[in-house]
Parts: sequence; C-alpha cells; structure tokens
Amino acid sequence: MGIFKEMFAWWTGTTIGTRLYTWRKGRLVGEDELGNRYYRNRSGVRRWVIYRDLAEASKVSPDWHGWLHHTVAEPPTEMGYRPKPWQKAHTPNMTGTPGAYRPPGSTLRGGHRPPATGDYEAWKPGED
Repeated sequence: MGIFKEMFAWWTGTTIGTRLYTWRKGRLVGEDELGNRYYRNRSGVRRWVIYRDLAEASKVSPDWHGWLHHTVAEPPTEMGYRPKPWQKAHTPNMTGTPGAYRPPGSTLRGGHRPPATGDYEAWKPGED
C-alpha cells in the first residue's frame, strides 16, 4: 500500500497514525484466514484489527469478533478455537456488490414485479 494512501485514506486499511501506534504499542496476537491481523496493547485492554484490504467490519470472522469485543478473554489462536459442526463458514457482507441480495421486483434484478392483487385503491384528489 502506498504511503500517500496510508496518510489520507483510512478506508483502504490503515493510516500512518494507526501503523505508528501499532508499531509502538501493539503486540501481534494472530491472523485470520482472510489475512487480517489482530493486535492488543501491552496491558491487554485495547484490541484492534488491521485489515488486509479495505476496512470492512464484516470481514472479521465470528471467533475473532468475540475476542475483539471482549466476549472471550483469550484469542482464538491461544484457546484452540474449533467451529461447531452446525456453524456455517464466514461470509462477508455482500451489500453493494454484484453478489448482493435482490428481492423479486427489484430494478437491479430485471424489474418484473408480480401483478397487483386488486387490494389497493389509489387516492384521488378531492376524495376524503
């Protein structure tokens, strides 16, 4: 990532300030399957993530989400986290991408709405 992007564009992953803070006070705790890196300060009170690509919170998997929000004390790398058999694999939020959900009748899905059922009467001016 270029130094210019790090200085001015926080949404691309990390800024120069975050990188300096991480270098000075952060201790690497682990990395997830998407390449995100997780840190904590020396006292263990503050926890944060540096995303591999764009800063998108839905790219944090459930096991790391629990650690970031202090739901569990130990990171998944130390506690030997194994997903339950009923858990699905993590999928990021697809809003704004071609893989986003588009309900029937959506203009982005072709715009074909089901026919009206006749239970709606349009309002006409002058009628109460």
